[in-house]
Amino acid sequence: MSADDILKIPPIMNYSEDVPLIDSTEFEKVVRSRRSIRVFDKTAIPEEIVQKCLDLALLAPNSSNLQPWEVYRVKTQELKCKLVDYCLNQAAAQTAAELFVVVARSDTWKRNNDLMKEVLENSKIRVPQTTLIHHRKVVPVAYSQGFLGIYGPLKKIIIFFNGLFKSMIREPTSETGVTTWAIKSTALLCENLMLSFRAFGYDTCPMEGMDSKRIKKLLKLNRKAYVVMVIAAGKRAKNGIFGPRIRFNRDLFIKEV
Repeated sequence: MSADDILKIPPIMNYSEDVPLIDSTEFEKVVRSRRSIRVFDKTAIPEEIVQKCLDLALLAPNSSNLQPWEVYRVKTQELKCKLVDYCLNQAAAQTAAELFVVVARSDTWKRNNDLMKEVLENSKIRVPQTTLIHHRKVVPVAYSQGFLGIYGPLKKIIIFFNGLFKSMIREPTSETGVTTWAIKSTALLCENLMLSFRAFGYDTCPMEGMDSKRIKKLLKLNRKAYVVMVIAAGKRAKNGIFGPRIRFNRDLFIKEV
């Protein structure tokens, strides 16, 4: 089986899931009412809702199901005070009932790929051969960079020449590329988390204005962990929104070709 076969449509499987009926108007209300809340009223979020929202966040789509993310719920008062400081004492951080540091990991793909292989190989449901090959062969080649990134230049040369004749997956070819890959999937988790809180009647504020270096030290993260954002969550205060939502002309962003 060639590498080109990996991405082709698999044979019809004897597996399906029931698709629930969705009230699209309710989903639209969740999306439209999600705002970046700058001030919270410090109302506590029930523990079961926090855990439910975290579980829903983990259902976010992600590349090769390698789930290159971690969410740190900062609970102790000492750490929370430091995190507020590292978020530049933003009002959202100061008044939030909950603070989450969302981290992309470029160094957990191998562990998680091993977990995927274990699940697939022990599955009672027939798994497409292409899926097994993807996790056994394609993933290690795609994400391994070698000692001091030595594989990267070799990958670029191979991709360049093969890419002259056919379409190719061209990234990642460096540690930076793997980090970018991880951040993309982790950003999807962030959106899931924020929409989940909104669906339960609570609000959030994604914060990128922060001292990521100090936050990494606070959480004892290694150099291959990238702090994507800190998410504040809670009940919006009456003065929590600073103004109406502003969006530019959609024609600037939506292109039909």
